[in-house]
Amino acid sequence: MVTAIVLIQGERDKLPETAEKLVDVPGVKEVYSVAGDYDLVAIVRVKEHEQLADVVTRNLLKMEGIVRTNTLIAFKSYSRKDLERMWEIGLEQP
Repeated sequence: MVTAIVLIQGERDKLPETAEKLVDVPGVKEVYSVAGDYDLVAIVRVKEHEQLADVVTRNLLKMEGIVRTNTLIAFKSYSRKDLERMWEIGLEQP
């Protein structure tokens, strides 16, 4: 499974419509509106890298309302349990 986080800059007056269209793209599992340098964040999960390329280049980059994207490919996933354990490193009692 390939997971990617796609940071999206969009046309301000079309953000709600763009977010709704993004959710309908195969492979896009979640869409968030965010504050900061980007307007939307899409979580993409597909089986293969080639599918990711299709989602981003054939769908997102051609979608009206999207100005620019920045795609981050996840190397490893951490669950809440893993993160809690990581923050406890060094806190062990002798």
